[in-house]
Amino acid sequence: MKRGTWAAHTDELAQASRNGVIRVQELLRLGVPEGTSYRRCQPGGPWRWLLPGIVLLSNGQPTRQQQIEAALLHGGPEALLTGCDAVLLHGLRRVPDNERIHILVPQASHIRTARFTVVERTIHMPEPVHKHGLRLVPLERAVLDAVRRWRRVDPTRALLAEAVQRGRCRPAGLLAELNSGSRRGSALPRRVLAEIDDGARSVAEADGLRIWRAAGLPTAAWNVPVLDSRGRFIAVPDAWCDNVAMAWEIDSFEWHFNADGYARTVARNTRYACAGIVVVQTLPSRLRDNPAGVIAELRAAYEAASARPRPPVQSAPVSAA
Repeated sequence: MKRGTWAAHTDELAQASRNGVIRVQELLRLGVPEGTSYRRCQPGGPWRWLLPGIVLLSNGQPTRQQQIEAALLHGGPEALLTGCDAVLLHGLRRVPDNERIHILVPQASHIRTARFTVVERTIHMPEPVHKHGLRLVPLERAVLDAVRRWRRVDPTRALLAEAVQRGRCRPAGLLAELNSGSRRGSALPRRVLAEIDDGARSVAEADGLRIWRAAGLPTAAWNVPVLDSRGRFIAVPDAWCDNVAMAWEIDSFEWHFNADGYARTVARNTRYACAGIVVVQTLPSRLRDNPAGVIAELRAAYEAASARPRPPVQSAPVSAA
């Protein structure tokens, strides 16, 4: 449109934007003088300043998607969304609230971190994944870019466990991605991946692994199918002590229940009972609040299981994660 006529064609400005977010240079191409764009972003004006050279064509609070659009525009045509926002767009959910948007740009880029956007330059730019019209890194990279910046173990365990438990990532793939990048911030996720690879597939199970070892009981297998004497499926306990046929279930609502979860748990416990398996059920909160009590229960259950004849059940081999 011609310079000076843009005000009569604001619909064309909106069409040229990304969800209402647009570069000042694009507005200039559409006939909006640069000075006009900046004046309209002043307090009380009809537009809003988001990032250097990037505006929102309204004066309301930007949505998270609009902030992401602005961050990617700020990063340039090769920028990729990573970290928590990319993880959420990939469909995982165990991420804490995150105020800043993390993007990757090529190493040679001169784009800098600004306001709500964290810009990371890297020589390891992955192939983009397109979701909801946005350019993202693959899920493994997004997960690791998120947890590299965390210092607390629980959120790190929760996200890595969710990625593995839902079958979205493999521990070996996450470790390979971790090894291919910078060592900065890699110690905590590396330790958690070792826990997951050892068999614990949730935050509660990772705590349970340490408690089982503290109880001094024989080594347990984690997340292995248990079958009866005719090869029929019984359950997949969180921990299985094969020499006495004892199961440990860490029954977390968050990880194991949905609308009909209670009925499934009752049915599972009935199968344990019919097969003669001793089962210990523990709420995840007790692993933290009363570990000594849990250890005492496990030892007592092990003694009871040892005192009766072992039932004819067996664990089935599972493929490596």
